[in-house]
Amino acid sequence: MDEPLFIATAPAGVEPLLTAELTGLGAAETRPIRSGIRFQGPLELAYRACLWSRTASRVLLVLAEIAATDADELYSGVHELPWEEHLDPDGSLAVDFGGTCVGIDHSHYGAQRVKDAIVDRFRARYGQRPGIDRLRPDLRIQIQAHNGQALIGIDLSGDSLHRRGYRTATVAAPLKETLAAALLLKAGWPAIAAAGGPLLDPLCGSGTLAIEAAWIAGDRAPGLLREHWGFSGWLGHVPALWNRLLAEAQQRWEIGLNRIPLILASDHDPKAVRAALINAGHAGVANRIDIERRELADIEPPDGPPGLLISNPPYGERLGERDELAALYRQIGERMKARFSGWRAAILTGNPELGKRMGLRAEKTHVFYNGPLECRLLRFRIEPTFFVDREASDQRARTRILERMAGSGAEGFINRLRKNLRHLGRWVEREGVRCYRLYDADLPE
Repeated sequence: MDEPLFIATAPAGVEPLLTAELTGLGAAETRPIRSGIRFQGPLELAYRACLWSRTASRVLLVLAEIAATDADELYSGVHELPWEEHLDPDGSLAVDFGGTCVGIDHSHYGAQRVKDAIVDRFRARYGQRPGIDRLRPDLRIQIQAHNGQALIGIDLSGDSLHRRGYRTATVAAPLKETLAAALLLKAGWPAIAAAGGPLLDPLCGSGTLAIEAAWIAGDRAPGLLREHWGFSGWLGHVPALWNRLLAEAQQRWEIGLNRIPLILASDHDPKAVRAALINAGHAGVANRIDIERRELADIEPPDGPPGLLISNPPYGERLGERDELAALYRQIGERMKARFSGWRAAILTGNPELGKRMGLRAEKTHVFYNGPLECRLLRFRIEPTFFVDREASDQRARTRILERMAGSGAEGFINRLRKNLRHLGRWVEREGVRCYRLYDADLPE
């Protein structure tokens, strides 16, 4: 008998990390698909993916792929599946529908047709039907309809796997835990932590990056705190197998807890510091992370080997905000160059132009999505060969533009502009002025 087929879903950009995780958990074959990775194996592998994957959003058990050229064919295909093998007649279900087919242009209607097919089968066989529970059903069913086909799956994870269970205190624009873990993995944190290197997040917000870093370094299963799973009410659930995996994960955490290196998290906002302290306590790492209120200008590397500076500064979605944030990014870069030589750094930004204000050339860049917003993870080696004199670079760029704009025979004009640019340049940079006019002579009164 063939082993069951599963899908682990993840946002775009995370698939290579998720593939590596699944392979490490024992998946012999993986295949990328839209918004996820297919893999095949025993139920234990799916349980391990639920418990141990740091980057997956959900883990689905694929029941079938059926023809669904229209709403009636979708209904018939769903009705024929043996739902009684997965759910008691007096149980509860929820249906999440994505995609379209002929006659279904709205996800609510698609979910309704699938629900009708399932409950009609139960009513015909048992004279009773399962109830509907949107929040915590015994069985959550996922449907994806596309190009005349529909994939039918059981959501084994239940809630999205980014809900680890520790974040009860939040601040504005928090990172999802799965994204935070993906950034840490891409930035090379596991190897740095294994070598005893520290980690610093100087704009820690609610502490998600620092907490995920502690869990990675301490070999903590990210699902260990969760109390409910999508398979809890599923008839195919094997409690003895699951309990064995939980006990194994708990034992690994008790051993790994003592391997967590120094992790520092700070923020200038006292509300953020309080939130980070609360969340670290719920995560079981309050005594493993140094969390304090500190201004960005005052951050210092700890004694010992170099480590990783990682942060998610604000991006600024409006023009005025972006102008103000240029000074923040410049300050981050100046502090890194002045005090963190030899360290690695990783900065997530939704505005790459702000990243250029740091005065460091990124060694590598990676695309991630923070919700719907496309972002860049900028990875740096903090070494003089990667330093950029941003003021000089900007002035060279402006000069090149002027030279292209001015035709031959305009040497005097160019020289006057250069002189005035040198005169104004430092003041403009110091005051954070981003838009101004440059003249070749004084204006008349």
